[in-house]
Amino acid sequence: MSQDKVVDEFIRLVGIMDDLREKCPWDQKQTIHSLRSLTIEETYELADAITGEDWKGIKEELGDLLLHILFYSKIGKEQNRFSLEEVIHTICEKLIFRHPHIYGDVRVNDEEDVKKNWEKLKLKEGKESVLGGIPVSLPAVVKATRLQEKARQVGFEWDHAGQVWDKVEEEMKELKDAVKTNDHASMEEEFGDLIFSLINYARFLQIDAENSLEKTNKKFTRRFNRMEQQAKSNGKALSEMTLEEMDAIWDSIKKQKLQD
Repeated sequence: MSQDKVVDEFIRLVGIMDDLREKCPWDQKQTIHSLRSLTIEETYELADAITGEDWKGIKEELGDLLLHILFYSKIGKEQNRFSLEEVIHTICEKLIFRHPHIYGDVRVNDEEDVKKNWEKLKLKEGKESVLGGIPVSLPAVVKATRLQEKARQVGFEWDHAGQVWDKVEEEMKELKDAVKTNDHASMEEEFGDLIFSLINYARFLQIDAENSLEKTNKKFTRRFNRMEQQAKSNGKALSEMTLEEMDAIWDSIKKQKLQD
């Protein structure tokens, strides 16, 4: 699609948003607060499509999110807060400012230099901390990854993966020690430290910890569903079976090498 066609389709979508806000009873009633949960849901639907490499789904969910952006912008204009043009202008100016190696005379060697410059420029914009800007409501695994990535930009980072794994083993020992004391608060703290270290190790292995865990969740769900189906075909419910019987079916499913 040519750039002109992209512009035409964008203008068409803006027009549709205007029509919906003016004529549709549901769209007329929406506020930034009523849309919030829907936007979160759409974002997770996009995340699911990305995890599954569902390109058709990705295309559809991106469209849904784009509509939400236009919806918030429409409400912002109605409330005399900001316009769609201002939203677009703001992100354009931000990107230009934060990419001086493209739009200025700053030289970079690689993506790490780009990330470091990005964090320095954010501080110049008024951010009080390198860790600022991370949403409080982010899922904990994603938040941990972002905290570690941001700390890395100022040099607070291990040199290699082996050091990180040593830290994982250290935290694992501390968790075992806490378990021996049966102190719930200590166990919870040490468990959190262990998970944080594992997320850091995943980052060193260039693995997305959140995505990796979600893939495991999906794999477990598929295998568990197959186990339920196989038990049912044998005339039993899982609740009527012993753990040994369920384990036997589970191992059988794993050996089938079906698509996970």
